[in-house]
Amino acid sequence: MLWFEWTLATRLLREGRAQTLLIITGIAVGVAVIVFLTALIGGLQAQIIERTLGTQSHIRLREPDEVARPLRDAADGVVVASVDQRAQRLRPLDQWQGIEVALADFPEITAISPLVSGPALARRGSASRSVVMLGIDPDRYVRIVPVPDNLVEGEWRISGTDVAVGRQLAIELGARVGDRIRLDAGDGRSEVFTIVGIFELGVRDIDQRFVYLALRPAQALLDLPGGVTTIDLRVRDFFDAERVARRIAARLDVTAESWMTLNRNILDALAAQGMSSNLIRVFVALSAAFGIASVLAVSVVQRGREIGILRAMGTQRGQVLRIFLLQGAIVGLVGAAIGSLMAGGLILAWDAMGLARSGRGSFSLAVTPALFFAATGLATVVGMLAAVAPARRAARLDPVEAMRNA
Repeated sequence: MLWFEWTLATRLLREGRAQTLLIITGIAVGVAVIVFLTALIGGLQAQIIERTLGTQSHIRLREPDEVARPLRDAADGVVVASVDQRAQRLRPLDQWQGIEVALADFPEITAISPLVSGPALARRGSASRSVVMLGIDPDRYVRIVPVPDNLVEGEWRISGTDVAVGRQLAIELGARVGDRIRLDAGDGRSEVFTIVGIFELGVRDIDQRFVYLALRPAQALLDLPGGVTTIDLRVRDFFDAERVARRIAARLDVTAESWMTLNRNILDALAAQGMSSNLIRVFVALSAAFGIASVLAVSVVQRGREIGILRAMGTQRGQVLRIFLLQGAIVGLVGAAIGSLMAGGLILAWDAMGLARSGRGSFSLAVTPALFFAATGLATVVGMLAAVAPARRAARLDPVEAMRNA
């Protein structure tokens, strides 16, 4: 039973209420900072990932790059030692239907969408812009990129000569829903299309250049009858995309690029944010630990006579040790509870001020009950660990020496 240790621990904390209040306040502020900043960074990371994966596939399959090799003679001697890199031309994915069938052997894949893409010139009146045509199967493509959720005008009806364009492109061409534009892919291949939808995915390059059209017209314009240039994939766990891409590339002899390969800078930013969050936790925990340890160390010196009397009356060393460990745990737990309330208030203020809804670049905090429980557990454990050294010092006090020096 810890009734005796609990009674003495709480009594000592009440008697030194000024010191107790200061350390509890410090712990509360630290916990509030940990909870709020962790929620803030977590929300920012979720928003970055959502923005990134909301405009592209998890994995993209394409033909391997064409590589020029040195010319050798019959005796295996190099005739041309200097080789220039070949220019990459628009090529269809070889036997893409067979690749699509083979992808059924990968249970991690949840969506498959073949598409054909290539450059073109969009014209309307005297205005013209360089664009990227994406010929798609609209019903399958929306499982990769939810374009209909980002329509700002019109509807998602991609068939025949109907197209959807980015909002920035529509502004530059002076076009609206119902207007016609001409897509010119070169070599005399051009067609007139009707704009039925205008989207805004939040990435300027996409909103300025992308034109979605049906698969067959795109194949005709790019002179790739029946072919596709890429196959876009979606997997269950997007952080598993790189491993799945390697397996696909090894088995199907295609170039498989995951979103992680194409967005190294974003992954570096996420890693830096995660590291900063961990450093904040570490330094706040260390500051709280040093504060608790210093307060309890002073308490041992100030209350040496009382500790000596307790030891002379038969109090065991283990009981004295537990008294100070309980003090550390109590201030940690109480400080964490107050800090959690403070963090909750900050989160409510964030929401009340509308900071989570202030524009397309805004984001919501990643708040979960586990975050509060983890911060409370961390503060309690840190409090107990910080009390170990003062507790051991108090337990080792000789009762005669303690009363003599008091």
